Amino acid sequence: MYPITPEIKIFSGNANPKLAHEICSYLGTTLGDATVSSFPDGETLVKINENIRGRDIFIIQPTCPPTNQNLMELLIMVDAARRASAARITAVIPFFGYARQDRKDQPRVPITAKLVANLLVAAGVTRVLTMDLHAQQLQGFFDIPVDHLYAMPVIIEHIRSLGLKDLIVVSPDVGGVKMASAYSQALGFGLAIVVKRRTSPTEVEALHIIGDVKGKNVLLVDDITETAGTLTGAAKMLRENGAESVYAAVSHAVLTPIALERLKNSEIKKLITTNSVPDQTSSSDRIETLSIARLMGEGIQRVHDGESVSSLFEVGKVD
Repeated sequence: MYPITPEIKIFSGNANPKLAHEICSYLGTTLGDATVSSFPDGETLVKINENIRGRDIFIIQPTCPPTNQNLMELLIMVDAARRASAARITAVIPFFGYARQDRKDQPRVPITAKLVANLLVAAGVTRVLTMDLHAQQLQGFFDIPVDHLYAMPVIIEHIRSLGLKDLIVVSPDVGGVKMASAYSQALGFGLAIVVKRRTSPTEVEALHIIGDVKGKNVLLVDDITETAGTLTGAAKMLRENGAESVYAAVSHAVLTPIALERLKNSEIKKLITTNSVPDQTSSSDRIETLSIARLMGEGIQRVHDGESVSSLFEVGKVD
């Protein structure tokens, strides 16, 4: 067991430094001094420029695009901290890349999420703090503690502030029913489901709706969107079936150019997301980004103090 020391040291790679600074501001500290850059040949260069011997180290680095670059930065930073005699190293990964490659759904394919877990542990990570994993069973891929937070309290607080009436929560596919159900219970509104069929890696066809959305304001909820095909296809069908307006709430918006174009031409009035990946609000007036700095900062503080983080799962408990 690694002792929890009195002093936190927080470092960040280049994936989302703005979020790292916001987290430090919430905790009343400053970001640790580290050089994270590249050699001329593209290899990652890391140097920690201060003493961290015996410290409790937290490295904030979502593995969002460029995924491989950000993952390598994280692994090398962890190795540098371990070799500098850090007491404990927690990888703070607000967005966990490769999470969708969590099983063998075809012959001769890897389980890359398990490989990433093995790499993190081999590098020297002693604990992981993450948010809204695409598949919660990924926690079992690690033989070290994993603290799994949820963006729902942050997003629901914002949804309530909008004062929407006659709201119904909709899952854009059958796989997201559990998440949508949690939102509907927290908000106290009904639940519906859009049944879809994926026709290609970037194309999705919405087939039919289970539930009545006529005259309702709809909140589509999902954990991640990249091409926005699922969301925009579902929004189109919902409007065709009489929905008054369509909002979408997504924990991780890893938006590609095709996603931005689809959102621009879609029936989605507003896409509400978090800054688990770099903020893309400026890319479209339909995107609204909420900060998870308080949530992640509170999680870091509680991990450091040896306290429970489970109360952060409750709506309205992010103080």
